[in-house]
Amino acid sequence: MNPRHPLRVAIIGGGPGGLYAATLLKRLDPAREVTVWERNAADDTFGFGVVLSDETLGGIEHADPPVYAALQQHFTRWDDIDIVHRDTRHTSGGHGFAALGRKRLLEILHTRCRNLGVDLRFRSEAPYPDWLAGTYDLVVAADGVNSTTREAYAHVFRPRVTGHHCRYIWLATDFPFDAFRFEIAETEHGVMQLHGYPYSGDASTVIVEMHENVWRAAGFEELDTAESIDRCAKIFAVALRGRPLRSNKSAWTTFRTVTNERWSHGNVVLLGDAAHTAHFSIGSGTKLAVEDALALAACLEEQPSLDKALTAYEEERKPVVASTQRAARASLEWFENLGLYVDQPPRQFAFNLLTRSRRVTHDNLRLRDARFTGSVEDEFGCPPGTPPMFTPFRLRGLTLRNRVVVSPMDMYSAVDGVPGDFHLVHLGARALGGAGLVMTEMVCVSAEGRITPGCTGLYTGKQADSWRRITDFVHTRSPGTAIGVQLGHSGRKGSTRLMWEGMDEPLPEGNWPLVAPSPLPYKPDSQTPRELTRAQLTDIREQFTSAAWRAARAGFDLLELHCAHGYLLSGFLSPLTNRRTDGYGGSLEKRLRFPLEVFDAVRGVWPEEKPMTVRISATDWADGGTTAEDAVEIARAFAAHGADAIDVSTGQVVAEERPEFGRSYQTPYADRIRRATGVPVIAVGAISSWDDVNSLILAGRADLCALARPHLYDPHWTLHAAAEQGYDGPGVVWPAPYRAGSRRPRTGRTDAPKPRLTLGS
Repeated sequence: MNPRHPLRVAIIGGGPGGLYAATLLKRLDPAREVTVWERNAADDTFGFGVVLSDETLGGIEHADPPVYAALQQHFTRWDDIDIVHRDTRHTSGGHGFAALGRKRLLEILHTRCRNLGVDLRFRSEAPYPDWLAGTYDLVVAADGVNSTTREAYAHVFRPRVTGHHCRYIWLATDFPFDAFRFEIAETEHGVMQLHGYPYSGDASTVIVEMHENVWRAAGFEELDTAESIDRCAKIFAVALRGRPLRSNKSAWTTFRTVTNERWSHGNVVLLGDAAHTAHFSIGSGTKLAVEDALALAACLEEQPSLDKALTAYEEERKPVVASTQRAARASLEWFENLGLYVDQPPRQFAFNLLTRSRRVTHDNLRLRDARFTGSVEDEFGCPPGTPPMFTPFRLRGLTLRNRVVVSPMDMYSAVDGVPGDFHLVHLGARALGGAGLVMTEMVCVSAEGRITPGCTGLYTGKQADSWRRITDFVHTRSPGTAIGVQLGHSGRKGSTRLMWEGMDEPLPEGNWPLVAPSPLPYKPDSQTPRELTRAQLTDIREQFTSAAWRAARAGFDLLELHCAHGYLLSGFLSPLTNRRTDGYGGSLEKRLRFPLEVFDAVRGVWPEEKPMTVRISATDWADGGTTAEDAVEIARAFAAHGADAIDVSTGQVVAEERPEFGRSYQTPYADRIRRATGVPVIAVGAISSWDDVNSLILAGRADLCALARPHLYDPHWTLHAAAEQGYDGPGVVWPAPYRAGSRRPRTGRTDAPKPRLTLGS
């Protein structure tokens, strides 16, 4: 075998991904022997229409023009998305879709394979993977979500299959929708939804979906397929124009997200649904499979060996697929929780649906359809020319002029808990930078409650005086900007080195004793804390009260109680860190007891007109820890005790956590708390652009957005966001000395003079 160009290729699975891989591999090297095994007949297929993006089509056009030309003849194209809810239709244009029938797609690929000389074996089970791997140079496992190849080598691929909470059925109707249609039906049993799109001049795909609980309550569990289809047609009769629905081996199922730690083993490689799945609500699994085939073929051509080619293929595709799966997960969960959103104002509901995956954003949607986006902004209450992020928001007696918060960020730069010149410059610069609210780092309520020797405090008068210097600067030099203090106690995560010397690593010397709800070290090499006694709980509550009293004297506008990230109060809330058997441990109600006692004590001395917020970890990202449902109850409890907003973070509670990082990855938890409790929320976590902020605010997923790293990169982030959007209004004010910089500086000329004449040869 030429290691760069495997000559004998076995492909398991005759779906679009496997067939297109066969086409490309044979076209790139006609001498290759390419064999495709497909257990079904040539004209068997599941589902109806397939949607492909312009990006995918561009790759097909470049790699295989004959396939692209054949597809072009059969595509149905449209631009609009219709959202129909409570008998009102909202249309957003400019989206650009292309679809065709799945059977037609397979016919095109069958023809192309035969013309190239690919050996297609229908109604044929592929030989066992071990035999194929020993007989062929390359084995491409495109055998779908139930891949037997993946299971045969599960110890290598290490697959993870995650089930979800909605039931859906894939159907069709005999007329073309004129847009991608989302129809919401509120029934006596709960909310149901229809996803529909045209795939030919006389047919549309129709997917009916609902939460498992709704599906059972509506009695679908007892109906056969024909009865289910008839029932769905009646529920969505208006959308279907009274037409019937038809089946193609259709059955109710639940979506399963497939991931694999590895995609190749020796000369066997996974492709398409065998390697990954992404929920149908953001696009087609066919799209991902076709893109896999394009990448695999390219890597086999570019790399000097099969091993390097398969490594390159995996390195290229895994980040792309992971990003798609994050968006798909957000979309999937939005539909799982659809009942939370149905009472939103109608245009906001439509905007929320369109931006649910976080891939379509406010700015992107405005470019596609400015009239639709403008109508959503009008309904939201944005004054003309005002981006959502620059609308005001009121918390108790405090009105913030915009929705941007400088998130608490530990600076580890204090001496004996006293904030110095560094803190004045750091917080002062961010206050001058235009944010509506600037938060301090976690300010510790005692010396023993510090995380590191460099943490600030509010347990002495000298510390309070130094904080007063900072709040005076903010109020004097940046009037209209509020400054808040976050109070906390490190608990078992204290007595550690400065972050840049070893985050969460114990001090080499000068340690102080730690306390926590239970005697559990944060990491194996961390100090083991002492379990707090009743008397010590009283002392710590008084430390919080004293610090809050000093914070009021220091002139802070808002106080946040830190009950997140595994620090002391968070340690009480999580079942992973609270193993107490007294009245402060056990049930969630008991685990909440001490944090609520502290909150009540602090609220008692904090000025009535000033707001209090609470930061929580809405999930521990670990089995057996705080769940999203727990977070709702925690937020509800604090709100009942007078919290004005919940600052919704996640994780950092246990060292063995497995967070699902990604852009705005924590905002779904804030969204859920806001919708379930009605309490205002502050969203945090990888919110990096003003477009993200506008999208989250306008969709109603958050009331305020807290950003950390963007404000380290650019202290004037909010001012620059205003300049880049052409906004000049009361939502953000340039300090007088900075006004000359309120327009983006000009750069060198990049355009070249256009030719005026074209001369013939």
